[in-house]
Amino acid sequence: MTNRILDQRYELEELVGGGGMADVYKATDRLLQRPVAVKILHEQFQRDQEFIEKFHREAQAAARLSHPNIVNIYDVGVSAGEHYIVMEYVPGTTLKELIQKRGHLEPDEALAITREIAEALAHAHANGLVHCDIKPHNILMLDGAHAKVADFGIARAVTESTRTYSGNGIGSVHYFSPEQAKGTVITPKSDVYSLGVVLYEMLTGELPFTGENPVSIAMKHLQDEPTPVRRIDPAIPPVVEALVARMMAKDPALRPESAELVHEIEQAEAMVKNGTDPGAPDPFATQVLPRVSDQNAPIPPRRAARAQRPSPYDPHPEHYEDDAPEEKKSLFHSKAFVLGLVMVLMLGFGVGAFLSFGKFWSTNEVVVPDVVGKQMTLARQILEDKKLRVNVAETYDADVPPGQVVSQTPEAGATVKEERLVTIYVSKGGEELTMPDLKGLTKSEAEAKLTKMGLKLGTVYEKNSDEEAGTVIQQDPNAGSKISKGQEVDLIVSKGKKAKKAAVPNVTGATLENAQNTITARGLKVGSVTKQQSSQTAGTVISQSVAGGTEADEGTSIDLVIAEPAQKKEEKAKTSEKDNAPKKDAATGKTK
Repeated sequence: MTNRILDQRYELEELVGGGGMADVYKATDRLLQRPVAVKILHEQFQRDQEFIEKFHREAQAAARLSHPNIVNIYDVGVSAGEHYIVMEYVPGTTLKELIQKRGHLEPDEALAITREIAEALAHAHANGLVHCDIKPHNILMLDGAHAKVADFGIARAVTESTRTYSGNGIGSVHYFSPEQAKGTVITPKSDVYSLGVVLYEMLTGELPFTGENPVSIAMKHLQDEPTPVRRIDPAIPPVVEALVARMMAKDPALRPESAELVHEIEQAEAMVKNGTDPGAPDPFATQVLPRVSDQNAPIPPRRAARAQRPSPYDPHPEHYEDDAPEEKKSLFHSKAFVLGLVMVLMLGFGVGAFLSFGKFWSTNEVVVPDVVGKQMTLARQILEDKKLRVNVAETYDADVPPGQVVSQTPEAGATVKEERLVTIYVSKGGEELTMPDLKGLTKSEAEAKLTKMGLKLGTVYEKNSDEEAGTVIQQDPNAGSKISKGQEVDLIVSKGKKAKKAAVPNVTGATLENAQNTITARGLKVGSVTKQQSSQTAGTVISQSVAGGTEADEGTSIDLVIAEPAQKKEEKAKTSEKDNAPKKDAATGKTK
């Protein structure tokens, strides 16, 4: 792909990055003589007309943005069927690489980077554009200090085109907002949540939510609270912890607007810099201290001590030791103990009945609605609206998209009492597998290997290459990536080397020998040679199957027709008389 020129202007030099959707090349704008970055969509997206339209629309909208913390988009176009975006080339590293290198960033540095990203988002949101994929991988660092947000617009096109949790689906589930995880309407505050996750990772070097698969991580975004950052690193100022919590609020209404967020970050920066964090403890403040026990106070009698409730933090637990074991022993045989045990058992039965069957003392009954096939969040809402409680369990199912309900207990249509516990089993997709390397295999060999692993063959594309025809040269997902059992795998298969073109010579009028030599010299072949009566010189070519002056693939066969002399009228008449003369039957001797 390198050493190519797009639209006679952008000269591709080297591959500098890529993902599941596009490859990024460093290039030179030959018209303006400046370095640029060119992002070229993968072939499978170039066939999706709906995606292409959104891609161009959102990329053009992003090109209207002008901000020092946003990577500029210079051009959008298509060349030889390949759709591309030309962007500002930013040398340096990504924020993700910086975090991995340093482990974590100091609070003041993390706040400064977050403020610059927030300023970029505020500018985009004011222009009606939502990024939808804020993550450290999309933040480019200039000299390791200043941030530039990349991939505006293209993320929006992808988000609208596909909203799945598959390992190959586009999106970054670790940085999803709850509304992205639910597949509901995405707003500018979705970017604020994702930026909160980025700030969390910068401060701690850890992600707030991890899991075995994308669905479990998405559910944590919906249901769980992250571990407070000060519990991971107590040196983080409380005001910074409060800011992270506000940005990562489950309810979008509780998160700040991006413009408001910039102001809040500036305030937090000032507090951290000046050491005036209002949440930090003041060692000189007036405090109420716990009463210090008098070491010389008389120890209370043991029987009286037993009447008090012992504390697990009491510095003298020996004060509560019982010196009458015979009293303990007799307790297990008392009526009070037996009665208490019966009451505990009855209470346990009642709690179990309530948990399993709802309000068993209630006469209110409801019909369990059918939520199979619905998204987990919607299914939960439908059941809770019917005054039923919901338990969510995960299960592998390659035939049901991740996040959808596979089955439920009790089944739909059952009549149960209010507050009955209904368990919904949510698909995690197919069982997680490691994608094998299929490159170098034939298409049939690759399909057999996929079938053996419980995977499916998806779309197969063909492309010219130096590899032998029929050989797998690319695959999606890539080898080594985590995928779900039952998932489709797309392949690109070699069509062999692209045939070279040869100019077809005009050999009419030439002798057969000269015609053959001329054709083979051009890299073509001589096909069938037939004769036809003609007034032209015998043995010369009177026509050819491919017209001279045109182009044909090297190795193409060209059929020739050569002239043979026509018979004279006298010869034809003699031949005819001879053929029509009477003949004798050899057996009878009679003339026929």
